Amino acid sequence: MLSGKGQVIERLLQGAFICRTTDEDGWRFLKISGNREQVDAYLGQLNRLVATVGAGAADSEVFFCGYRALGEAERRVIGQQFRDICQSLTPLVEWLVLVQEAAGQDAPLTEGAPVRLNELQTIIEDTPALREQLTSLCRHRLFNSSSAAVDGQVKQVFKRLCELGYLIRPNSEKQIYLATGKLDYLYEVIRFIDEAENLNLEAQAESAVQGQLL
Repeated sequence: MLSGKGQVIERLLQGAFICRTTDEDGWRFLKISGNREQVDAYLGQLNRLVATVGAGAADSEVFFCGYRALGEAERRVIGQQFRDICQSLTPLVEWLVLVQEAAGQDAPLTEGAPVRLNELQTIIEDTPALREQLTSLCRHRLFNSSSAAVDGQVKQVFKRLCELGYLIRPNSEKQIYLATGKLDYLYEVIRFIDEAENLNLEAQAESAVQGQLL
């Protein structure tokens, strides 16, 4: 049986994003600098390291496995991962905007925030504009829902988001989901693309929301 450190290392090497929401024991283990140094030392033998996002807030730090040095093989892997995220970016952002608008919130979804499927479904069913947004969202290959009903569409979207690691469902008997720290990584990717391409995505999103409210 693996030790606590062994389990953390195994999860990191499997590509997990360890945060307080998905794995509180592993997260607390890595929050201790001595433990993190031990894991980092082991991963160093494999040209890996413990990387973090969300370090600005103590309770929202997210740990994942990165490369220590980049050769051609590592660059190919990272390049493919980045392309996969970029291809999923549009539907993921559309979903985040949909949830934000349905909840009437100014701030985007953050790690640990609950998303109640039934409540979201009811709001969408009662709001024609949100129904159109959901239908458009489900046409993307990432979600690929063939259902014409809001119920089927919402459940497919949530199922895929759980498979991708952006949501977890702590209790299978309840339709309450929690956002994971992988969203922080997604936001970092969006910021990187925004800065690298000078797209000014934040201003565009703000203008779009203001346009819908006028």
